[in-house]
Order: sequence, then structure tokens, then C-alpha cells
Amino acid sequence: MSRRALISVYDKTGLEVFATGLAQLGFELVASGGTAEHLRKHNLAVTTVEEVTETPELLGGQVKTMHPAIHAGILARRERQDDVASLEEHAIQPFDLVCVNFYPFAKVVSRYGVREEDAVEMIDIGGPSIVRGAAKNFQHVAVICRPDQYGFVLDELREHSDLSPDTRRQLAAEAFAATASYEASIAGWFADRESFPERLVPTFVKVLDLPYGENPHQRAAFYAEEHTRRHLLSRVEQLHGPELSFNNLNDLSAARTIIDEFTLPACVIVKHANPCGVSVGASPEEAYIRALGSDPTSAFGGVVILNRPVNPELGGLLADQFVEVLFAPAYAQKAIDALREKKNTRVLTHYERRRGDPDEKDYRRVLGGLLVQDRDFGIEDRSAMEVVCGEVDEEAWGDLLFAWKVVKHVVSNAVVITKNLQTIGIGAGQSSRVDSVKIALEKAQSNGHGLVGASIASDAFFPFPDGVQVALDAGATSVIQPGGSKRDREVIEAVRSAGASMVFTHRRHFRH
Repeated sequence: MSRRALISVYDKTGLEVFATGLAQLGFELVASGGTAEHLRKHNLAVTTVEEVTETPELLGGQVKTMHPAIHAGILARRERQDDVASLEEHAIQPFDLVCVNFYPFAKVVSRYGVREEDAVEMIDIGGPSIVRGAAKNFQHVAVICRPDQYGFVLDELREHSDLSPDTRRQLAAEAFAATASYEASIAGWFADRESFPERLVPTFVKVLDLPYGENPHQRAAFYAEEHTRRHLLSRVEQLHGPELSFNNLNDLSAARTIIDEFTLPACVIVKHANPCGVSVGASPEEAYIRALGSDPTSAFGGVVILNRPVNPELGGLLADQFVEVLFAPAYAQKAIDALREKKNTRVLTHYERRRGDPDEKDYRRVLGGLLVQDRDFGIEDRSAMEVVCGEVDEEAWGDLLFAWKVVKHVVSNAVVITKNLQTIGIGAGQSSRVDSVKIALEKAQSNGHGLVGASIASDAFFPFPDGVQVALDAGATSVIQPGGSKRDREVIEAVRSAGASMVFTHRRHFRH
């Protein structure tokens, strides 16, 4: 008896090559309507599902494979005499291979303005059922659910005439992952009206194996959340340099989030997921020079990201520094030539600006669970802010709002000192806010930045006047912070007494 393959696919990429290979290996091809028509166009002999079931497709094609002649042929355990006897009694032939992929539900519902009836139409019933049945009976039935599996399956069948138990088990694992992911996307769509449903079922797909994790003894990979419109490396091309590491991607994610805050030519330099230099300028070269000048020591070996193309002059400046990852929308050829002299610099380009989706959720892994929150995509509306003391002219407003955009991306407790749209001191991750202020001031002073006329931003309120006072004593003349402390009056009075100004945003930006 020849071996039989059941084929029913929506995505027909590479199918004719795979089916031809199966036919050459002696498989009888059984296919559902559209798939059978496709294979016949490629001159392949096909038995239709209707011929096997002796029942026409019903309900506009919704019911075609849900029939004992199909499912019994998939589920029959060949080592059990009662299963074999049942097949013989009902004249059902078993299947040895199943090739099925599903309706593109996630692709359809990701479109803007999709109608509910169009989304529901894309919920596949028969396909996932067949795949689960074949995966359950993997010892006897090989299950293929993605076009990228066709090649190695054919290779192994040609070399050994059958698939090994390990291959069958791996295919079954991938099949159950496919059905789980598919149904998770459907469940997510139905639950979309709730921000935090009772059961959260996100799924992730591996994009890239990484050389190691945060440390060399840790294994690692990058996974993208399935069915999202964009992810960290979507539409990104690596033009030069070694493979990306775990820490590279972590820093790149932080840098891309910060650069999205700016529309003017800007440069962001990130080290250990914290910005160490941010600036805007009249040109990308000026933005880079000023960002690097913020804290050159910390910038060594960092991730550099720009929101403008890299011209030859800027390419030469970047090639003179040790940059782990460089990310920009485009590069002049002379810039690429200069950068390729730096063998350890990973040069990346992207083909569209990544804007965060306000509906995205922020996941934090904790012991035995997951913390889930909305992403911090709040629009910083100046009209909602309050000048609580002093006068704030347009130049000061520019620096304060610039500082406020940066501080939301610094690990709490976060303090950012800016001057002329350039960070000059950043204090991050301290348990005491006054310590963050002192670190930011120390960095500014050690790098030769004048503090007279500087602006200071704090991601949360100053609980006491001490932190503000340290900055005022060093020369800062304007402050931006959320406000809301029991001692706000004392803090306001300290700023007023120094002849400085202060703005309350009434919005906090913790990032732990």
C-alpha cells in the first residue's frame, strides 16, 4: 500500500515543489478543493477530499475535512489491532503525512478598520483540528505546518525513506505551538475590549539566536511578539560587523525608544540601557558631537542612534570612536567605507521610523509570573504643566521639555541635567534621589560642562528640598518635576529663594 499525504493549505508558497517531491517518493496526494486545484495546475495527480469522504464541501467550504474518513485515517494507532480493524471495517485508508496551514487570521485582524464579520471568517476550524490530531499521533503521522519545513522533510525522506522519531517529535512540537499561537491570537482579538483580561495569552516567535545572554555562560535568543505590526528588528538590515548580542539588542531597544521623542536632528547614545548622551542639533553631525560630548567616557562602546542619514563627514567622526552598534536611516557610501574599517562596529539601517503603539503592553518577568502595564506613551502637553515659581522664557521651556523627554527613559530614581538642548549630566538608578542629583552634577563637572543656567529634570517628585538645593547651588536655574510631595511648599520656596523657576508636570515617569 502506498503512503498517503493529506494536504490542505492557505499559504501555497513552495507547495508544488514539496508535493512533487512527495509524489516522486511514492506518496498518494489527497487535497482539499483550492489546494487540489493548485496542485493540478502543476500537473500533479490528486485525490480530492470529497472523493475520500464521498461528501461535498458544505457551508461555503467551512466543512470539508471534518469527517471520519479523514480524522480516523489520521488518528489510527497502527500498533493497535482494534484501531486497524476499525479502519478495515469502514474501508478507511490511513494517512502517513499531513501538510496543513491555517487561514491568516492575525494578518487580517491587524489591518485597520477590519470588519468583525471578515475577522470571524478567518477563524479556521478544520485546519487546527487536523494538525492537532496528526501531532498527537506523531509516531505514525508526520505533521508539517509551515513552508519552511518542506525542504528538510523532503531531504530526510529522500535519504532515509522515512522520518526519524526525533524529527517526528520536533514536528509535533512545532505543530502544537502553531495551533496554540493561532488560537491565542483569536482569544486576544475577542478579549481586545478588555485592557487586562482574566487570561493573558501572548505568543512569541524566535527571530534570532544570540551568541549568549547578558553573560557568556547564559544562552539567549530574541523573540518577537507574534502578530505585532513591528518589532525591534523589523525592516532593519545589518550592513557591517559581528552578530548582535543580547546586550546590544537591549541597549538598541532603549535607544530607539528615546530617539522617537524627537523630530529635529537628534543623536542618542546608550550604555547599559541608560542614555549617557542625548542632543538635538542643526545637523546630525552637531547632534552627534554634542551627544558624545555629554559624557565621552560613558559613551565608549555604546549604542549610537541617529534620526538622520549619516554623511561622509559624520561617518568619519563615528569611525574615530569605539561604537558597539550604530543605527541610522541611511549612510553615504563614503561613510560606510569608513565604518567598515572598524571590524567590531555593528552598522544597522532601518527602512521606516518605528513609532511605538500606544496600545502595546509592557511586560516585566517576576518570580513565577508577569507584571503587565500600559506602555509609558503619555503625550507631554505643555499646557497641562504648571509654572509654580519664577518665570520660564521660551529658551528655558525648550531645555525643560527636552530634559523631561529624556528623563522618562532613565532608570529610576532618575535625574537629568541639560543645557542648550544637550544632556550634560545624568544620574540613574539610585535609591536616594539626592544621590542621583549628585551623580548627575559630578558627571557634568568632570566633563567640563558649565552648570550656570542649566535645567534639571526629575522623573518623580523631590521629597525634600535637599536634592533641588544641591543643583541650585551648582548653578541650575530651572527645574521640571511632577510635584505631589507633602513638602512641595518647601521645595518651591527653595527654588524661589534661589531666584530660579520650577515647573510641575503633574505626571510621573518611573522606569525601574
